[in-house]
Amino acid sequence: MKQSIMIKHHLNDRILIAYSAGQLSEAFNLVVATHISLCDECRAALGSYDTIGGVLLENGILETDDNEAGGLDQPLLPDLQATMALIKSTVPAPDVAPQVRSDDTPAPLAAYIGDTLDNIKWKPVGMGVKQSILKTSAEATARVLFIPAGVAVPNHGHNGTELTLVLRGAYADETDRFQRGDVEIANEDMQHTPIADALEDCICLAVTDAPLKFSGLLPRLMQPLLRI
Repeated sequence: MKQSIMIKHHLNDRILIAYSAGQLSEAFNLVVATHISLCDECRAALGSYDTIGGVLLENGILETDDNEAGGLDQPLLPDLQATMALIKSTVPAPDVAPQVRSDDTPAPLAAYIGDTLDNIKWKPVGMGVKQSILKTSAEATARVLFIPAGVAVPNHGHNGTELTLVLRGAYADETDRFQRGDVEIANEDMQHTPIADALEDCICLAVTDAPLKFSGLLPRLMQPLLRI
């Protein structure tokens, strides 16, 4: 029997509506689709938004430019937030089951990496951390990260939006702990040091629309080579 996933950290309404209306880049579409394949709550919310997301964007009610106040990491305006809550409470969830696979590779991601996380071709980043950059359009970058158990990713901030989805294992930072299916939304205000759980390696799908801002000198020097 397939084990259920207890997801605590979800996509926000703004991202789901933008995804529904086809306003996201390929890399962000990938991380959203992968999370939705694992998350019953966000999949149900998306079904509710499919009927109205395009209308909101066409009329300028929802902006998706990450450099504006209405970026993907920002909450909806209060009036729109109340409207969305009402819609979620009154529209029945679509009767669509997630795509089930025999291993732990979500179906949307399998089109990019193959059938299993164990066959990814990694490139070393340092401190045992490895990455595999996926082929997507140029607007944003998608990569799969391997973080050995107990190892920290160097402290960094963000020049834009970063979505990190846990595929295997778990990690924690200054905000909370994130495990399989959880997605962390980071913006320009966030500075953090993700650390993989001590007993298990962590594999994540991370998408960024701008380079990270590393605190340490060595990560900054290596950044152009690693395309982070």
